[in-house]
Amino acid sequence: MISIRQRKGIQTTEVSEDYTAQEENVKLEDKLPSSCTNRRLWKILSFTVGGTVALCIGLLTSVYLATLHENDLWFSNIKEVEREISFRTECGLYYSYYKQMLQAPTLMQGFRGLIYDNKTESMRTINLLQRMNIYQEVFLSILYRVLPIQKYIEPVYFYIYTLFGLQAIYVTALYITSWLLSGTWLSGLLAAFWYVTNRIDTTRVEFTIPLRENWALPFFAIQIAAITYFLRPNLQPLSQRLTLLAIFISTFLFSLTWQFNQFMMLMQALVLFILDSLDMLPAMKVTWLYGIQLTGLLLVCMLQFFNSMILGSLLISFNLSVLIARKLQKNLKTGNFLNRLGKLLLHLFVVLCLTLFLNSIIKKILNLKSDEHIFKFLKAKFGFGATRDFDANLYLCEEAFGLLPFNTFERLSDTLLFYAYIFVLSITVIAALAVAFRNLSDSANQQSMCKMGKYTIGLKPDTAYNLIHTILFGFLALSTMRMKYLWTSHMCVFASFGLCSPEIWELLLKLIHLYNPKRICIMRYSIPILILLYLCYKFWPGMMDELSELREFYDPDTVELMNWINANTPGKAVFAGSMQLLAGVKLCTGRTLTNHPHYEDNSLRERTKAVYQIYAKRAPEEVHALLRSFGTDYVILEDSICYERRHRRGCRLRDLLDVANGHMMDGPGENDPDLKLAGHPRFCEEIKKNLPSYTAYFTRVFQNKTFHVYKLSRNK
Repeated sequence: MISIRQRKGIQTTEVSEDYTAQEENVKLEDKLPSSCTNRRLWKILSFTVGGTVALCIGLLTSVYLATLHENDLWFSNIKEVEREISFRTECGLYYSYYKQMLQAPTLMQGFRGLIYDNKTESMRTINLLQRMNIYQEVFLSILYRVLPIQKYIEPVYFYIYTLFGLQAIYVTALYITSWLLSGTWLSGLLAAFWYVTNRIDTTRVEFTIPLRENWALPFFAIQIAAITYFLRPNLQPLSQRLTLLAIFISTFLFSLTWQFNQFMMLMQALVLFILDSLDMLPAMKVTWLYGIQLTGLLLVCMLQFFNSMILGSLLISFNLSVLIARKLQKNLKTGNFLNRLGKLLLHLFVVLCLTLFLNSIIKKILNLKSDEHIFKFLKAKFGFGATRDFDANLYLCEEAFGLLPFNTFERLSDTLLFYAYIFVLSITVIAALAVAFRNLSDSANQQSMCKMGKYTIGLKPDTAYNLIHTILFGFLALSTMRMKYLWTSHMCVFASFGLCSPEIWELLLKLIHLYNPKRICIMRYSIPILILLYLCYKFWPGMMDELSELREFYDPDTVELMNWINANTPGKAVFAGSMQLLAGVKLCTGRTLTNHPHYEDNSLRERTKAVYQIYAKRAPEEVHALLRSFGTDYVILEDSICYERRHRRGCRLRDLLDVANGHMMDGPGENDPDLKLAGHPRFCEEIKKNLPSYTAYFTRVFQNKTFHVYKLSRNK
């Protein structure tokens, strides 16, 4: 088990909005300090100060997270094998390809080794660039080999510092998005502060550095910032073209670096679909964004050697269906309220049917089963019937794929983020509903709606986009805890924007009959400043204590195992075991694996289930035959899995295997009536007794308090 032990003694300014902003807001801007007589000079000064603050806060966040990583692991002092073990589970697998590229005699040989890899899955040659999103490791390894930096920085530091550098870009992008929405960089500063003070819920980069989402989310944040700017009215043609280029590049890089990109962009496409259907976004701009999503994903598909999972994604089917349906229903946005509502429902039905039809046709042509485990998981998760499917239950039983814990909201409330978010969300939802009703109504209804106040029916396109974005990603986070990082970071942006937005405060003050231009100016600046002071007062001492707390990496059993493998097994030996451990074996020893944590392949999932029979109730000859069918030479058994207590009964790995095999689970509790008693004891327990029926097939060659390694006989 990996553990951490105690280390032994060793004034605001404002960026004015577009010239299309409301006349009253322009008057407010003109009331800024009398010394700023030249409006253009004031804009330049404000932009310079705000931009400098954005860069500084991004860099400080990056340094802060890097320091926490160093302090937690004493990364600069531990051995290389310990550094590599600290890249847990799939993180170690991804980093191993960076290491593999650096160790290759030439770049071309390294590249060829990834395309024709026969060590990640035994008895099988796979194209890693097709199967996995590891172009970032390839790019970094090329940079490290080409640049004259080998004497100054170790490969592992070049890798991790790149990831922490991306965090600086991430925070800067969040800052800019909030600034664009509110018109003042004060909201960007508040968003960045909230991101840092809610670090537990906004990022996990300091302890899962190579994880794909840590590569992808900074580019996603850039994309959101670019879309926010793109949705502004009356952009100059050059600005619009440059913004579209920024959206395309960020979309492409986001898609290239994360295998779950298609699901995130599907949510984004749903945002565009909702707003376009309600006539809240310019139709032409929405079409451009659909096209960019399709183009970016197809380009990634080409780079990944026509990865079938991308071609069969719901995103491609959905975007094509929307574009086709819009051509078929050209008069969608005409008529009275009931007429429009009926057309909208029909449009939704047509898009849904077309999406399912296209997706099923594509998957049938490609014989695609790579993502079926995700749909099985979703079906079981949302109550459409229980399942005994091993893969689906493996996800269902993981805390990361469960519902968002309630204590998350307690932590977010401590920083006032959740309260501010709900406040801003409530007001903007009311405004959005009013705008949606107005857009679906005829002209008479529109005139009556105008009497409610112009801000009730005036929601800017960029605000509307970020509103629906935060709502849909909020539902995603509530249903699946692992996806909270997409929501909480945007929550910081949305809450800070609302507190600094003149439109939000004007709408609120008009509703409670306290409207006054001076009050708007006071509220939009004073409240964010007070919150910033509160955050500094409450969290600064804790952050300083955190930075001064020194610990070190401590996992002697895994270190002993890796050293033994390196010293006592052939370089071409094939190892079987848990997915998480084998990723470390691949990184630390370079040995061949039977299975690994990258679970997005149907044949690999079947292979993993077969290997995991070492924790099921199976006969030794059956387990031996299964393992030898994959060319296994050594199998590693872990007591932490065999005698697992972390999960409840029914969610332990051995329980999932028993149910999938039709066997009754161990321990007190109910079993389904059709489950039967197994004809054999649990393999991982019985093999330790050294009974003749087991020693005939397996010979123990290594053991410590955590691991037991057995060599398989070849003559059976």
